Amino acid sequence: MLLSATFILLALLSIALLVYAIRQRSVNEQLEAELKSSAKQNSKLRTINNGYEEQYSDIIDINKELEVLTGKETALAHKFESLKNNYKTKKSLFDKLVKETAIYDEEIELAELGFYKQHYDFDTSEKYKLELSLIKDAQKQLLKQKSAIHCTTRWSVGGSKKKGEAMANRAVRLTARAFNNECDAAISRTRWNNIERMENRIQKAFKAINKLNTSSAVIISDYYLQLKVQELRLTYEYKEKRHQEKVEQAEIKRMMREELMLEKEQAKAIKEEGKYQGLLDKAKTEAEKATGSKLEELHKRIALLDKELKEAHEKSERAKSMAQLTKAGHVYIISNQGSFGEDVYKIGMTRRLEPLDRVKELGDASVPFTFDTHAMIYSENAPQLEKALHKVFNSKRINLVNMRKEFFRVNLEEIESETINVSPNAEFYMTAEAREFKESQAILAQQAHFATQGESKNAFPESI
Repeated sequence: MLLSATFILLALLSIALLVYAIRQRSVNEQLEAELKSSAKQNSKLRTINNGYEEQYSDIIDINKELEVLTGKETALAHKFESLKNNYKTKKSLFDKLVKETAIYDEEIELAELGFYKQHYDFDTSEKYKLELSLIKDAQKQLLKQKSAIHCTTRWSVGGSKKKGEAMANRAVRLTARAFNNECDAAISRTRWNNIERMENRIQKAFKAINKLNTSSAVIISDYYLQLKVQELRLTYEYKEKRHQEKVEQAEIKRMMREELMLEKEQAKAIKEEGKYQGLLDKAKTEAEKATGSKLEELHKRIALLDKELKEAHEKSERAKSMAQLTKAGHVYIISNQGSFGEDVYKIGMTRRLEPLDRVKELGDASVPFTFDTHAMIYSENAPQLEKALHKVFNSKRINLVNMRKEFFRVNLEEIESETINVSPNAEFYMTAEAREFKESQAILAQQAHFATQGESKNAFPESI
């Protein structure tokens, strides 16, 4: 019974396997058919793709090139960003080095300078000189007392304190020589455009030398440094005061020359008046004895001499008045377009009897072109009138340092308006002739025109 059941089970399994094999065969046949169909379809698609590639090869190449270029652009962008960061680091280091070395640079743009603030206010250069002498004496006293530069440690060499002391003294002397030489070099080079840097140079030398001497325990005292800085400032301010005094002395000499010229003009006017008076008296004496046509001729001559005598007398009286009234004079307003450009005017004063002589003198050798006179205003108090106009246009001065340079960048209509407020009778000539300048410009334009014509003949290239 058991064997019969086993046989039946095996028979059923055989039947099942047979059925599965028949079904799998059918599936395999179906898959093979699909693969053949897919291969045909792939071959067809490959043929179509080859056709597309051939037809649109330029577009495909551009896209590939675009991809390549995009990759390069990205790489360059990364490289540029890296360079930017690198530049920023290097620029920071460069700026730091420039700042550190600037104190040794003798030339520097004015925009980079700090304006020096005066530390002393002595009224004469001699007082500056005296104070400078006291500062130098104080330095010598400090050095003599060994308080300027000293060693903070008692050294011993080979067990000998005496040798250690000798070594320390040598180090002190070397330090003094190095620091003093650096200070002397800075002080001797001090000018208006580098005083701040020279002061910084002394400060830097002080720190650097003290740092180098750390191992030997030799130090420069802060008080000695202060005395050196004071010496630098006093030396500079002394030079500036001396320059100021020279300018003031030159101004006094100029005024003395003008006064001397007024005296000469007065003497000349008096002499001329006397000459015409003598000629007139002589003509009148001759007229008393003359008759007829000669008498008529003498009467004409007497009338002419009388007129000339009157003019000479007026000139003599004016010369006397100018010599006696030290404040009387002329305020002039002049321009020099060729030398200074448009809307630049000089507002000055002269006490000369012939004020235009002063204008001619200003335009003689110091400037390339002569000045044009826009106004010549007589005033019993010329300095006051000049001062009033200078005050009104003070903000428009060209030279903000030297107040004796009386040039202003301002419109002539403004000057006229303000002048009439204080001197209603002032007359202005608004047009600047600038003849020499304009003629020079015309000559230059003509020369440029001829030069351009000459160049145009050779303007074509030999080959293109």
